[in-house]
Amino acid sequence: MVKTHGAGIPFTVLALFLTWARATAAVPAEAPAEDPNLTRALAVLARHPVFDGHNDLPWAIRENAAAPGDVGAYDLRSRTRGATDLERMREGRLGAQFWSVYVPADLKAGFARTQLEQIDVARRVIARYPDRLVLATTADEVERAMRAGKVASLLGMEGGHALENSLGALRAYHDLGVRYMTLTHGRTLDWADSATDEPRHGGLTRFGEEVVREMNRLGMLVDLSHVSEEAMEDALRASEAPVIFSHSSARAICPHPRNVPDAVLAKMKANGGVVMVTFVNAFVSDEYRKASDPLWKEWEARTAGVTDPAERERIGREIGARMPKIEVSIAEVADHVDHVRRVAGADHVGLGGDYDGNDSWPEGMEDVTGYPRLLAELARRGWSDEDLGRLASGNILRAMRRAEEVAVRLRAARPASTATIETTDGAAAGK
Repeated sequence: MVKTHGAGIPFTVLALFLTWARATAAVPAEAPAEDPNLTRALAVLARHPVFDGHNDLPWAIRENAAAPGDVGAYDLRSRTRGATDLERMREGRLGAQFWSVYVPADLKAGFARTQLEQIDVARRVIARYPDRLVLATTADEVERAMRAGKVASLLGMEGGHALENSLGALRAYHDLGVRYMTLTHGRTLDWADSATDEPRHGGLTRFGEEVVREMNRLGMLVDLSHVSEEAMEDALRASEAPVIFSHSSARAICPHPRNVPDAVLAKMKANGGVVMVTFVNAFVSDEYRKASDPLWKEWEARTAGVTDPAERERIGREIGARMPKIEVSIAEVADHVDHVRRVAGADHVGLGGDYDGNDSWPEGMEDVTGYPRLLAELARRGWSDEDLGRLASGNILRAMRRAEEVAVRLRAARPASTATIETTDGAAAGK
């Protein structure tokens, strides 16, 4: 099982061969010391370390062919095969990270079991490096970790399918430390439409709205990456707390369904939420998206039912050799950040790299060392130090703190919801 591309297409093997050379050639953030904009970016990040919205390291560990799920074998004190390790996190000035505890939406069974296993992997990673990582569940704990020079480590669920239509499960995941949930992933659920699957509900059902309400009561951020535009609108109407997009870019620049349309960006100011711009080539560059999508679809068709990793790799190499060379630049990522700031406002933009969840990155942003170079490009465009600090971590910290305040009020006003999908959406719902 591999994690899937944003359009619901498996990517790991194919994209690995499309970008392998560049993925191992990232330039350390300190290298071009003569660049005054990089110097300024590093100074901002010394005060406001990056708080990234989405990194799939736990899934990379689970899928590590050499030792699947073995946290010790995937040693973050050494340079890893993927995009993330302790030294590169330091170079990238990472101060806080939502680690995605992703579960595939197309499992035949065992959503909850797999979700618990993924939470376990993430928590064991955090516990293994106590000098560098620390579990955080509140905005205050994030800031305390940053002051101590550690990476505040939070858990984010990617896909409400792991609830199995149970609000009790939602509360149990919150008790285990989960602080956001992406309402869908690549498949439409019984209660929410996905951006990359056939819609069935016109957005959220009544039970879907109840999921949002209960997340508000718990203080769990509602993440709208991967949901349909109608589900985005419904969630914004239902939510009393700020929502986030943990890893999405601007649809006006790259019309991928995973990106955020301007009509939704314009509503972020009233909601108080944050769009955390992602760096994945297919979400950044429309040229790259158009060239790669047919290859993704071919790879999916040819590997359907193929379980042998060597054969899947062979097919990936063959298809990947036909991918035209399309360079995506840091400037193109900055265009998305600029656009979100222009439409949503400077208080409503952040960063959500999606590292270790994809393998195709803009040149210079192939791994977690790339954040300072992006901020340097924005500084070059005239961004103030204040706005750079908001982008890096200030905005998501504010949204998180506001969600915690809403939760305190709602818990005092109402008990845990006893709603079920059958009582809200009808006896046949969820069957």
